[in-house]
Amino acid sequence: KNEEGLQEKLIQVNRVAKVVKGGRIFGFTALTAVGDGNGRVGFGRGKAREVPLAIQKAMESARRNMISVSLDGNTLQYPVKARHGASKVYMQP
Repeated sequence: KNEEGLQEKLIQVNRVAKVVKGGRIFGFTALTAVGDGNGRVGFGRGKAREVPLAIQKAMESARRNMISVSLDGNTLQYPVKARHGASKVYMQP
């Protein structure tokens, strides 16, 4: 938990390479999720040359892109299907 009462979770860090004339330039992408445990959730992706900067950018992006999810007590009210890029997400109560 951070100072705003949000739970932050690092999901994945991925190393990517850009090939240029002199060789490879490595960078990192980070995927994070942020939520307050009470129906507000967001995810973000950050890209940078170093891992800590990528994670920091991803956390900021996740805080900016939060949405509200209607809950029934502490669980979902109905199954939810969603797509983002090539990913498919299925959440059920």
